[in-house]
Amino acid sequence: MATFQDQLKTLAQLREGQRGKWDNITPEHAARLRVQNRFQTGLDIARYNARIMRQDMAAYDGDTAKYTQSLGCWHGFIGQQKMISIKKHFGQTKGRYLYLSGWMIAALRSEFGPLPDQSMHEKTSVPALIEELYTFLRQADSWELNHLFRDLEAAREAGDSARAAELEGKIDNFETHVVPIIADIDAGFGNAEATYLLAKKMIEAGACCLQIENQVSDEKQCGHQAGKVTVPHEDFIAKLNAVRYAFLELGVEDGVIVARTDSLGAGLTQKIAVSHAPGDLGDQYNAFLDGDEITSADDIANGDVVIKQDGKLVKVKRLASGLYQFKPDTGEDRVVLDCITSLQNGADLLWIETEKPHVGQIKGMVDRVREVCPDAKLVYNNSPSFNWTLNFRQQVFDAWEAEGRDVSAYDRADLMNAEYDDTELGRQADEWTQNFQRDAAREAGIFHHLITLPTYHTAALSTDNLAKGYFGDEGMLAYVAGVQRREIREGIATVKHQDMAGSNIGDDHKEFFHGEAALKAGGKDNTMNQFG
Repeated sequence: MATFQDQLKTLAQLREGQRGKWDNITPEHAARLRVQNRFQTGLDIARYNARIMRQDMAAYDGDTAKYTQSLGCWHGFIGQQKMISIKKHFGQTKGRYLYLSGWMIAALRSEFGPLPDQSMHEKTSVPALIEELYTFLRQADSWELNHLFRDLEAAREAGDSARAAELEGKIDNFETHVVPIIADIDAGFGNAEATYLLAKKMIEAGACCLQIENQVSDEKQCGHQAGKVTVPHEDFIAKLNAVRYAFLELGVEDGVIVARTDSLGAGLTQKIAVSHAPGDLGDQYNAFLDGDEITSADDIANGDVVIKQDGKLVKVKRLASGLYQFKPDTGEDRVVLDCITSLQNGADLLWIETEKPHVGQIKGMVDRVREVCPDAKLVYNNSPSFNWTLNFRQQVFDAWEAEGRDVSAYDRADLMNAEYDDTELGRQADEWTQNFQRDAAREAGIFHHLITLPTYHTAALSTDNLAKGYFGDEGMLAYVAGVQRREIREGIATVKHQDMAGSNIGDDHKEFFHGEAALKAGGKDNTMNQFG
């Protein structure tokens, strides 16, 4: 990107060419506006972040310690504050993304009101949230840069050239808050054409990475609920193709596709796959169907469906719903086939939805996939649907028991009990939880760790704490001690909520547009000054 001085020179020359008609335009102000608005369109954002993701994926291939992370955000402000916090605490945003959860859109952003995660929300709400997130992230850029430019003006007025040079360097080397979003397109909200149309809208809004799952779109269920129905591979491949075509049409050639398989927890399919020869992809899919071998036409009733499995005629089991049932205990084998097939047909990353966070389980499946696709990498849902405390305490209990250690002091079924918090087992489980992302990135091929719904839960928890105190005996102290005082002492920028919402940016714009006649909001009577 051009430096501030380069922009200033270009705009000064442009003004000069207008022969006095643009004399009211100050090149420095115009250059500030350009620098504070780095991305002109959603496609600019998508192309930029696709390259970032590809670089991060290559870095992970060389060193698994370079895994990436994200938190799910259901509003632009939440995403903005997350990235401001990351820059404040860590000095950079590298390797930190946003996640856009279809679950949270359904629960929080649908005009129908709160909905379950079953693709019943408006599909347009997905690209709308992507656009909203990037609007807030771009505003965070403008907000931080605006403060740098104000400091630059103050340094110049004070004649402090060293400070001015330092601030120009910060402006020219500014790290944007605009980071990749892994965006959930569910099962595509319809057929492959519907998937393509929605993918285009999401990419145009700024998405560089789309996550799509192999469930039936009109039977879609949350990955952590029962009743999931998968589709044959040819149907899913068509949707992978649709997403890739959308990326290519819009010039996002580095666009990233995450192929999610729900087969581990899905026992049903809507269709029997088309098979042309023994051992082809359709035949492999159908080999998992549950059924009973038949020896004569007398074994077939009206409406029964018969296929050939391993050279034998089999009457497949069909439920009253018309869905077909898979053989029990085939989930992991189906997951491995799904993953290999997706990577061989255009997917870049995998998502395996599991029922618990267990490094060994994930590693077992990934190792099998890597026998065929050595560079296979995962996006993994560190889901709030898992009871993390109970899961890891039980994993420690089982490991100790297998080692022959005495576990008689612990009740495995009651390990969630607070009485175990300060025990050796409780501390060991917390350590395993703390190390889960590092261990899984190293052992199980997980490139990206995300929490799908964290800000849903943090909003509920913080609101509960405030309501309990404010409407109780603490009264106003609940807000002052629990929120505002902490904001001030922990350096949370929102304590100056007028500034965070853009009042200082607006004041500067008024000065750009009106000159000395500008009516500003940030004078001595602004109560925001109480915060320093």
